[in-house]
Amino acid sequence: MHSLILGLIAALAWGIHDLCVRVVSKKTGILPAMLTVFATGAILMAAAGLALADWPAMTLPAAKLAGLSGAIYALASYALYRAFALGPVKLAAPLIGAYPVLSLGLAMLQGQPVGPGHWLAVAAVVGGVGCIAVFSAEDDGGAINPRTAGWGLMAATGFALTFATGQAATQAGAELPVLILTRAAAILLAAALAILLRALQLPPRQVLPLLCVMGALDAAALGLVIYSGTLPRPEFASVSASLFGLVTVVLAWLVLRESMTRAQWISVAVTFGGIAYLGF
Repeated sequence: MHSLILGLIAALAWGIHDLCVRVVSKKTGILPAMLTVFATGAILMAAAGLALADWPAMTLPAAKLAGLSGAIYALASYALYRAFALGPVKLAAPLIGAYPVLSLGLAMLQGQPVGPGHWLAVAAVVGGVGCIAVFSAEDDGGAINPRTAGWGLMAATGFALTFATGQAATQAGAELPVLILTRAAAILLAAALAILLRALQLPPRQVLPLLCVMGALDAAALGLVIYSGTLPRPEFASVSASLFGLVTVVLAWLVLRESMTRAQWISVAVTFGGIAYLGF
């Protein structure tokens, strides 16, 4: 149950973050925005790490897994930014939120008991976000944008692998050092991509405050999901965190005035039902 709650809090933080992605992607490049967000999160984590981290408990296997988790997270974040830049939010967010099937599949491979009820709940979660994507395409009178779909599915795969490797790292070492190394690896890979693509530059000054807020939200959300690796059934945090897509859709309806039909709201209710089943 604790893992589920941590995932729901992470979903709220990521939902707000992803709505901001839609806004800043129109005003600055993806890699400069990612680097600013990652750097802000790293500063916050480093401050906590210096005061609270148990560095002697860190192991070499944990450090390797943390580095791998951070690298995958950078790639998944890049795919997420691309999907939201193409939009619309109500199409990109549900596709990215489809990673719970992979998360529970990885847990099953690791020997965790995953029964038919769990799969039924995940089917409700994934089916709910999938219906939003289908209904949004029907309502807008056009087919699903294949580029949005491709980037969204790549992001979903990346997040599932990020959470699995990050939670494994916390089980092999201390939580805060794992989070700091994860963030450092993400920054290094994002910086390497920016140099390779000649996109290493500062974002416009007017979006810097928003990017810093996004960095704090992103760091908090990722930290909660990875920390759940120390709790029973950590895959529940990964599944419930997938609600960030629905949070983003609802916020886009409230803030950006994207339309939502009755069928899409029913899909939201079905998804929440799947999460509630996982909790009880």
